[in-house]
Amino acid sequence: AEGEAGNKKITTPEDLEMLRMTGERIPCVGYGYDVHKYADGNEAGQPARLMRLGGVPIAGSPDVLAHSDGDVLLHALMDALLGCIGAGDIGTFFPDSDPAFDNVNSAVLLDTVLEHVQKANVHITHVDLTVIAQIPKVGPHREMIRRNVARLLGLDMGAVNVKATTEEGLGFTGERLGIKAVAVVTGLRGNR
Repeated sequence: AEGEAGNKKITTPEDLEMLRMTGERIPCVGYGYDVHKYADGNEAGQPARLMRLGGVPIAGSPDVLAHSDGDVLLHALMDALLGCIGAGDIGTFFPDSDPAFDNVNSAVLLDTVLEHVQKANVHITHVDLTVIAQIPKVGPHREMIRRNVARLLGLDMGAVNVKATTEEGLGFTGERLGIKAVAVVTGLRGNR
């Protein structure tokens, strides 16, 4: 049986080059992970910050220790975006040793990362975000976080997913010592 000419199969490096030459988009995926410790009032070093998730203040939650604003979800998202373009991690761009980033709003940092994504000719198509913590409960804030992340990225709501898990009391998150987040970003590299 004869194959379909439009059904391109990628099996060799030459096939990838053919895709680049024809202007077709190549899928890319980035993964991000971030952790912040909860403040207990006895730490020296990094200051305590009001918890923010996806740019949304989470009142009544433990404060987090951080050089920037400590938004664990946006930090994981930025690392995933940088992963899509092969550009390292947020520490490369915004080192915690630089006083310029003291208590900086992570949404401002995200704008810088998005400029790099745009320059790399990557179009973000979907983000999947997970908060891992015993506290706070993310459910009451989920839709506000989702809306805000979609707004920050210029995506439709359907292209942003936010979820949470508790790890069932295990590990440092289960012991309520901190919070972590993971992010997976999918995109298309090439002509828009």
